[in-house]
Amino acid sequence: MRELPVVGRPPAERADAAHNRRRILRAAAEVIATRGPEAVSMDEVARAAGVGVGTVYRRFGDRARLVFAVIDDRERDFQAAFIQGPPPLGPGAAPADRVRAFLHALADRTEAQADLLLMAESDPPDARFRDGSYGLYHRHLAILLHEIRPGADAAYLADALLAPLAANLFLHQRRTRGMPLARVKSGLDALAAGLLGSG
Repeated sequence: MRELPVVGRPPAERADAAHNRRRILRAAAEVIATRGPEAVSMDEVARAAGVGVGTVYRRFGDRARLVFAVIDDRERDFQAAFIQGPPPLGPGAAPADRVRAFLHALADRTEAQADLLLMAESDPPDARFRDGSYGLYHRHLAILLHEIRPGADAAYLADALLAPLAANLFLHQRRTRGMPLARVKSGLDALAAGLLGSG
């Protein structure tokens, strides 16, 4: 299996561009920490960073991409763990064990930044699927699923396993229904077991 690339690494850039990027991300993180993720706007972040709003738009495009950039460091650590970290999350374990470890780790990752992920996935409505991380998660699961059930529709099953970890559903289960994280993980285990069966 060819190693999957970690997505979200910032491209090589000029020193002044890198400096502006750090200022913008630091300002966005401060706005989020003090006023909550709903307070993030391109204008607000530009003012806090001391740059023109055009600079923020040129650099990040829209609010969803800016929020994804704020959460990027944690995301890159997560990706590195399932691509090249120790088993069972990383290579070296049985595919079914890796699927389970991946779903549990993704639940933990979603728990850690659920409000930011909700914002990033909702603006625009299809942002979750346009982000490179979703594509990487999907490809990773599809490869493992193909190893477990070669004749199955691995692409569809990968989407089915990722669906419960959309931030809006995850937050509804955790906050509205009061489900503990352990129950969410148990449900993911049951879903995976059903999908990975031989039927």
